[in-house]
Amino acid sequence: MEVTLVEGDLLKQSTDCLVNPWNQNIIPWWLLIPSGVSGAIKQQAGFQPFIELGKLGPIPLGNAVVTSAGRLPFKCLVHVVSINMLWRASEYSIRNSVLNAMKLAEQASLRSIAFPILGAGAGGFNAGKAESLMLEAFHQLNSPVQVTLVRYKKD
Repeated sequence: MEVTLVEGDLLKQSTDCLVNPWNQNIIPWWLLIPSGVSGAIKQQAGFQPFIELGKLGPIPLGNAVVTSAGRLPFKCLVHVVSINMLWRASEYSIRNSVLNAMKLAEQASLRSIAFPILGAGAGGFNAGKAESLMLEAFHQLNSPVQVTLVRYKKD
């Protein structure tokens, strides 16, 4: 499976869908201080995707769920639980977040999806190691969905 690696802003990718690194949905979304990818998504998408997310209840570590994209120009958002209740990412959470997000992308018949480097922000995981884990997970798959992996770079 081919993965395109780019530097830039996740929200400016030309894909059908974006991946939002999320938590286990135990703390209500409206109590969380917007930061990182989720903060940028909330700022531009509005609250609708997070209201939908809140209605889903607790989500197991490494799992993924789909919501609308709110005001963003994407078909949907895939939220992955890449950090645990202590706001830490692990090899398990990163790898399984990738695999479960890709499974949902295929089920939704998406042509393309953009991922940030999971766990490298609030999750406290080494960015280089997280990227390597993600690439290993992608290469385990044989998927028709085109993947863009975005290393954040401020404009």
